[in-house]
Amino acid sequence: MATDIYSIVLFILIGINVLVSYKGFNDQLFFRKYDFHIGSIRAGEQYRMFTSAFLHADIMHLIFNMLTLYFFAPVVMVLMGIPSFIAVYALSLLAGNLLTFAFHKNDYWYRAIGASGAVTGVLYASILLEPNMELGLYFVIPVPAYLFGIGYLLYSIYGMKAKNDNIGHVAHFGGAIGGFAFTLIKRPDMFYNNTLMVILLAIPIVILFVLARMKKL
Repeated sequence: MATDIYSIVLFILIGINVLVSYKGFNDQLFFRKYDFHIGSIRAGEQYRMFTSAFLHADIMHLIFNMLTLYFFAPVVMVLMGIPSFIAVYALSLLAGNLLTFAFHKNDYWYRAIGASGAVTGVLYASILLEPNMELGLYFVIPVPAYLFGIGYLLYSIYGMKAKNDNIGHVAHFGGAIGGFAFTLIKRPDMFYNNTLMVILLAIPIVILFVLARMKKL
């Protein structure tokens, strides 16, 4: 029965993403009304901070995010419960967009869409909960989850500095911070039962804030 409930919640969330994204694929006015746009947000349309996370650029963008969510959401649901999973998703979504806003608040032209912040938060929470699980890099190469998480965020820092692609690296980072922080608040026992892993996963976050403080990003 519990497994059925987990599946229902997950597929409802995936379904919302699919339906909203599909509408956006076929309706440019809808897409532009609800995407993450700095100028519009600063003009008072704060709802875009939330709605933009259910829009995607194309089918592949949608599939990648939903597959990642499908594989890692059950870890968070089983180990922390459905309400906590929903909290991780929502808080990571907002953390990703808030951090993006903080970095781009003067770039009135800046636009972004996608569930990447929320999904990365779920991914990072699952890694913190099950750091010894293995991920299939490119679905083939086995990689310890914690190494993947650290490497992913270090690559995001590189992407933020290089600014040579259209990937929302800041949202990924904000989402990871949201998932990491909520999981530790919910499971403070990890500070002493899994101290080394908490420190390792915090390293990229500390590096980000040091670089931001030094105005290197």
